[in-house]
Amino acid sequence: MRVVSREVLHRTLLAGVVCAVGLTAGRSAAQGTGAAPSLSASLEYVRTVLNKYQDPMAAVRDGYLSTVACIDYPTAHQEGMGHDTTMDYKPGGMGIHFLNLGAIAPTLDSLKPQVLIYEPVGDHLQLAGAEWFVPKQLAPQGPPTIFGQRLAGPMEGHEPIMPAQMYHYDLHVWLWKDNPNGLFSPTNSALKCPDAPYTVRATAPKMAPAQ
Repeated sequence: MRVVSREVLHRTLLAGVVCAVGLTAGRSAAQGTGAAPSLSASLEYVRTVLNKYQDPMAAVRDGYLSTVACIDYPTAHQEGMGHDTTMDYKPGGMGIHFLNLGAIAPTLDSLKPQVLIYEPVGDHLQLAGAEWFVPKQLAPQGPPTIFGQRLAGPMEGHEPIMPAQMYHYDLHVWLWKDNPNGLFSPTNSALKCPDAPYTVRATAPKMAPAQ
């Protein structure tokens, strides 16, 4: 019968514990990131740079201010029906917008979105996406582009967090929360606004009037 020394037994047990911890950590990491979308390398870099804003107070310190309301679009709108000029929105949430007025400019910076989007979950705010936003008057040549996407619009402002007369272009990118409606959809059907006083069940904004 082979006798195993205490030292060998200790090393064997320690290796098993390390292996088990590693597997558990791997499962936890996978579970923790399971709701995050798969991104291109360029968007993965953007998400990494903006990860600091998972703390909403970090966003406030950098000039992003909460617009308070959680915006939700419960019903679908299909554009192109008759003379309808309303944007095509699928049912879903748009969350709580943190707007940085100092970031608004005629040109877009991939690492400086004008808006951060948070989902209220219990008593926390979870970072879900970012929005690149340009007022119509700053883009006289038409919709800007970023990430190979043309910004939607021009559309009226999203009431009640901005005046309807705030005609603008925008692009939502759901960097942290997977969106069944699509990575660049304005609404996210997986984002939920609570039944609370500051939740707004909205209707799709209208396109800016032709000039």
